This record gives sequence, C-alpha cells and structure tokens, in this order.
Amino acid sequence: MSSTVAPTRKRGQVFSWALWDWGTSAFSVIITTFVFPIFIVQALFAADKASEAGLESGFSWAYVASGIVVALVAPVLGQRADRSRKTKTWLGVNTFIVGLAAILMVFLVPDSGFFVMGLVLYAIANIFYEFAFVNYNTVLVQISTPKNIGRVSGFGWGLGYIGGIVALLVVLVGFVGLGEGTGIFGITMDGQLNVRMAFLFTGLWVILFTIPVLVGTPKAPALDMGKPLGLFASYGKLFRDIAQLWRNERTTFRFLIASAIFRDGLAAVFTLGAVIAAAVFGFETRDIMFFGIAANLVAGIGVFLGGVIEDRIGPKKLIIASLIGLIIGGLYVFAFRDFGTITFWIGGLILSFFVGPTQSASRTFLGRLTTPGREGELFGLYATTGRGLAWITGLIFAVTIAVSGDTAWGIFAIVGVLAVGLVLMIPLKPKFGK
Repeated sequence: MSSTVAPTRKRGQVFSWALWDWGTSAFSVIITTFVFPIFIVQALFAADKASEAGLESGFSWAYVASGIVVALVAPVLGQRADRSRKTKTWLGVNTFIVGLAAILMVFLVPDSGFFVMGLVLYAIANIFYEFAFVNYNTVLVQISTPKNIGRVSGFGWGLGYIGGIVALLVVLVGFVGLGEGTGIFGITMDGQLNVRMAFLFTGLWVILFTIPVLVGTPKAPALDMGKPLGLFASYGKLFRDIAQLWRNERTTFRFLIASAIFRDGLAAVFTLGAVIAAAVFGFETRDIMFFGIAANLVAGIGVFLGGVIEDRIGPKKLIIASLIGLIIGGLYVFAFRDFGTITFWIGGLILSFFVGPTQSASRTFLGRLTTPGREGELFGLYATTGRGLAWITGLIFAVTIAVSGDTAWGIFAIVGVLAVGLVLMIPLKPKFGK
C-alpha cells in the first residue's frame, strides 16, 4: 500500500479496515444489485400466472420495509455503540448476520413456497448490512487523521470496487457460466443450484473478510459517556440531538439532508441503471454482469483518484464536481440513446467514474464534522436520512415512465435528484474550510 494512504504505523490498520469493504462488496453486487433480484422475481416463484405480477411488488416492499427498519433503528444503535465503546463487536455481529442470511439463500428452491422466505432473508441481510456500515464508518474516524481521511476513505471504497469485480468474475465464470452451459465449477443448473451456490459463496466471502477489521484495527478510545441509556431514553436523546444539530450545527444538519438526496440518486445509478440497460438498450443478464464488472473497475479508479484529490481541495468541491459529472453523463445517455448500446457503455462508465468519489467524499465530509464520542450516532443519522429518503428517485422514476410511456425518460428522474442534491450542497459552509 502506498505511503500516501496513511502514516506507516497505521498502514496495517487501514488495510485491515478496507478489507471489510472488499468483502461486503460481494454482497452489494451479487445480493443487492445483479443476481439475487433477478433470481427472486422469476416466474418460477409464482404460484400461478395471476401471481407473477406481484413478484416485483413483493420484492420492492421487502426493500422498503428494510429501509424503514434502518431509518428507525440505525441512529440509536450507533449511539448505543458509542456509549458502550463496542463498535467493533457490533460490526462483527451485524456483518456475521449479513453473511449468514446470504448463506441461507442456498435453500431457496425456485418455488412459490420459498418466495416469502427469500424476501425475509433479503430484508434481514439489507438491514444488518446498513447497521454494520454505521459501525464500519465509525472505525474510519479512529484510524485516520484530518489530513488523510479522504485518501483512507477513498482507499476503502476503491478496494471495495475491486472486490466487487473479483466477486462478479467468480460468480460469472464459476457459477453462472459465460455461455449456455454451467460455470467452470460444473454445478448443475437444476433448481438453479448454481445460482444458489453463488449466494453461499457470497456469505462465506463476507464473513471471511470481516475478520481483518476485527483483529487489525484499534479499539474505540475510552470516553466518559455517562450512565447507560435504556431504549426509550436513547430515542429521547436522539430527538434532542437532532434539535441540537438544527440549533447549533446547522451545516451538519443540512449536509445530512443534501447527502441523503444525492446518495439516493447515486444508488439509482446502479439499481435503476440495470433496468434502463435492459428496457432501453436490450441488455441481457450476462450483458449487465459484464457491464457491472467494467463499472466497478472504472468506479474504483475514480474513487482512488478522488481520494487523493479530496485531501487537496476538500470533500465539498469534490462532491460538487462529481455531481456535475454525473448529471452530464446521465444527460448524455438520454440524448444519444438512439445510437444503441455504445451510448450506454460510454455514458454508464462516465457515471460510474463519478459515483465512487461522491460516495467517498460524502462519508469523509461527515467524518470531518464529527466530534469524539459521537461518531456512531452521526453515522447512524447518516444511514437514517439516506434510508428515509431512499424512495424519492424510485417514485419519480416510476411516475415519469408511467406518464411518458418510455423507460428512457426515467433517466431524468435520476438526473433530477442528483441536481437537487447539488443545489443543496453548494451553499454549505463547512467549519473545516473546504
């Protein structure tokens, strides 16, 4: 690892921390984005023709339900982890549950009797992934300094993108197969066992690469946090803290809202981008997986470069520049859609390049605003605001398509949400000066 990432004494800590991103990226690309959603909404999971139309709806409600749980619980869990100073313990517990849920997906035989079980496992995995991510972000503040937090955060995001590429390649080549047959592991396609075994692989991958962050990073520093709070008292403190943010830390409060909006747009670049690729440009499942590999590679390059640039110009300027790049990329895809798949490849990779720096800089922007002892609480609020507004792009996307009758116009939903986030970011004046 380059010395530009962190001081020598912390290189091992940074690498151990970033390996969690490497490992859980398999969950993001295989369970969240490219494989499981397609697997669970197949007609094989419908009891009859009449129920086929409800598969996508059921999947969407599982996602919404997981978002609501995260929005209600994440900040309190982060706050309680701060007070107990057991951030790494909860990181391990939450991530293990994510891995276990993915492993159990191997039992999802494509049959209507397993559909609800699939939705429950998906919701559990997503909920505990978000809980773990709160703890993971908290550790970032402990292993970095104000001078290198951008590079450290960018390194984590970048390693995660590389991990996503490796995981997708393993699944594509080893389990799904590049052609009509099975993958090189020779697992039968009967009952889609090859795909289900890919879920087993994902769960084991996640758990394996959680070990380094648990053993290779420092414990949270001991602070006098007062007496332990009960559950209801924790919520009372949460509401008081939100009010305090509005009164005394207006920049932090406004950033949480702005970032929630543009992060929803960032998530849509990948999730709804796959829908656009299939409906507008005729991509098949393997085409989307190939694009996903390329997109993760380009996003990784973008986030590595962004981390270095951020420590020079600050996270605010990087976020603004990246959002502008994303908006331009989205408009390009819409304007030149009649030129075929080459337009999506070019525009999609432009979007991918700017997604990583925006995500990483958003995390470090908040990291620079945190005060000792409140990291988990603020990152819990970060997760809550992100989840609480995670329905915006999807709703606008659906309404736009319904009104226009053309999926391509849904691109404006993504671009519009990113533009609103940009407008809200521009007037922010962070106390760290950049």
